[in-house]
Amino acid sequence: MRNRRLVVSVAAIAAGVGLIPGVAQADPAKPDARRAATPDVDLGKAAASQAKGHTFTSPADRTVRTALPSARTGKAGAPQAQSAAAADNPDLAVGLSGYGLTAHGIELKSTLTSISTPLEVTIAWGDGKTEVVNASGAGVLTNKHTYAEVGAYTVKVTVKDTANSLSAVNELAVVTPGSDFTPYTPTRLLDTRFGTGVTQGKVGAGKSTRVKVGGNGKIPAGVTAVALNITVTNALDSGFITAFPEGVERPFTSNVNFKAGQTVPNMVIVPVGKSGYVELYNGSWKSVDLIADVTGYFTHTASSGYTPVEPTRFVDTREGLGTTKRKLAAQSAFSTQISGLRGVPQGISAVALNVTITNPQGAGHLTVYPSGGALPATSNLNFNANQTIANSVIVPVSTDGKISVFNGAWAPTDVVVDVVGYYSEGSDSAFLPLSPERVFDTREPEDPFYGTVWGETYVPLPISDADPSVTGWVLNSTVANTQGNGYLTVTPDPNSWDDYINESAFWPTPPNSSNLNWTKGDVVPNLVQASSGNHGIIDFWNRGWEDIDLIVDVFGLYQKG
Repeated sequence: MRNRRLVVSVAAIAAGVGLIPGVAQADPAKPDARRAATPDVDLGKAAASQAKGHTFTSPADRTVRTALPSARTGKAGAPQAQSAAAADNPDLAVGLSGYGLTAHGIELKSTLTSISTPLEVTIAWGDGKTEVVNASGAGVLTNKHTYAEVGAYTVKVTVKDTANSLSAVNELAVVTPGSDFTPYTPTRLLDTRFGTGVTQGKVGAGKSTRVKVGGNGKIPAGVTAVALNITVTNALDSGFITAFPEGVERPFTSNVNFKAGQTVPNMVIVPVGKSGYVELYNGSWKSVDLIADVTGYFTHTASSGYTPVEPTRFVDTREGLGTTKRKLAAQSAFSTQISGLRGVPQGISAVALNVTITNPQGAGHLTVYPSGGALPATSNLNFNANQTIANSVIVPVSTDGKISVFNGAWAPTDVVVDVVGYYSEGSDSAFLPLSPERVFDTREPEDPFYGTVWGETYVPLPISDADPSVTGWVLNSTVANTQGNGYLTVTPDPNSWDDYINESAFWPTPPNSSNLNWTKGDVVPNLVQASSGNHGIIDFWNRGWEDIDLIVDVFGLYQKG
């Protein structure tokens, strides 16, 4: 018998059986912490390890020693060469080393070489802030600093030996581990069908193709990560696609899952290799065509930070929310306001969405783009008649705060748009990519979370309950072995982990939104940019009536200064 420990049982939710969430209510039920999920990887350590990949050094032999102003003359002496000797402290020096601590923070180690005498150490962090530390003779000082903005800084450490009228100065160039987002007009970087960005031809079974990102078009070299919409088409067999930075070992995670004959898109946020490329691996036994569209990139230069929000519905053509109450006509577009509504401020640069197609009367594609701009030759969703499908979308917002949605089918369709976050200069959360990790997989018997997620239940995942600086997570959620139709809602939990442990947690009310939709027998992935909420716990709601398997991979986090 399979272990049912994963989910929190609930009474049946009084929702419609359609694939897009309606108004849902549930009887009060006491969540059970014994049935909650705990990641089998230490994501805090993973984030710290990723940050520590940013290391910097400036050895002691770079120290510049200078005679302090004489008490008699008030004049400073000239800088002394490293080999010159000061009267009583000839080897005064400071060696510097540092590493990334968080998305915005670094840790600095100052190694002092000195005789036993009082020293005054001044650390100028390069952002206008200084710190003064008293020391005595040789030793190692450890100091931490958090920058308000990501970027490159020069740290200057000055050691004063007043008793011997001598100072020693060294400088260290550092770069914060976190990255800010720059929106980019939706642009196709790769299309194997037509030889866009690569030699024309399908990607073979078990083979990879590369997407040139850094230095491509107006995208600068040195980008740290990229937002891509990856589409699989002309698949001859079932399989998966894994996106990862060029030059590293392929991770055991997936970004897109597909079956023979399907055209399947999925949004990815993926680190970019040092040479500016992203690898796309075809995990199928047959060849596939791949398409990659860019909508933005991340750099260590201060630009737009991220603010996650609880999923909020902005558009529903079935209800007349955000647009006229009717299906979006064939080969037509509508514009809708994002900035200045439902908690989203004015002046944002881009918005993170979950866009759903439902009730389409024919096959086609959907394109989301900045309002007022030209329709790009890209797509965000691909669909068939009568299919309900969702995809995560990151799209630049026009100066008037609007986006446009174009129906590329020859028949009308309903469109639903949920906002999950936004990018702006006023947002202070920077992106920190992680080495992809599978948080849990309910299909695997050896996984401690083995067991299906029951219908009309949720999984509370304490992914960052110990670190309030983490505001959101970049995840890929996949449902498999679906026993019926349904949809997944991912949202922050209003309870703390102590509430679950003490059995005092109350029953959450899920928002009227969806992250991915499925029909019986489907395997469906979708990128989820999930808010950590107030307690660092993320709920995964199975809003179908039947059991599902759930797979969650983590790719990065957003962290404020």
